[in-house]
Amino acid sequence: MNLIGRLTGRRGLATTAVACAAGAALVLLAATRGWQDLVTNQPAPLPPITKHRTGAEIAPWLPALGVVALAGAGALLATRAAARLVVGALLILSGAGVVAAALVTLGDDVKVVWPLLCALGGLVVLAAGLVTMRAGRSWPGMGARYERPVAPQTNEKNEPKPGRPASQAELWDALDRGEDPTTGDRP
Repeated sequence: MNLIGRLTGRRGLATTAVACAAGAALVLLAATRGWQDLVTNQPAPLPPITKHRTGAEIAPWLPALGVVALAGAGALLATRAAARLVVGALLILSGAGVVAAALVTLGDDVKVVWPLLCALGGLVVLAAGLVTMRAGRSWPGMGARYERPVAPQTNEKNEPKPGRPASQAELWDALDRGEDPTTGDRP
């Protein structure tokens, strides 16, 4: 059985969301480290000036893409069905953007370790997006307690239709009115 086939259900959702968050954190960490040292020579008695440039200074979109990926990790937990596929597509795009931005900066006296770690984080985000596109429909959504309550059904006269109340509050309200909420009968 392939890896994506094992990433179904709650375990697959949790694994993918944690991997996406870890990849995004790696991107954000690597983008804030010193990638390049620029040395400017001065006249003889003065020492040379060294300026350290971070990955965010070299490629300013790296932290933004890292934040998008981090938000996508949270969105994986909060969405379902078609919306989760949109999140997966955004994760693929942001992961590919991070990889491209990190690898383009190689050369020109750039320290190799931070761009490669940034690209690795982007690959993890990209992989999380691909897994989401492939297995995201089989993952469960959030519980119903987070959804908006359903409005009670009414007839033409705007009176409640007979039947079982939809929520706990309606059950108690029916008892307060002297109705038996377990039957469909109304007095």
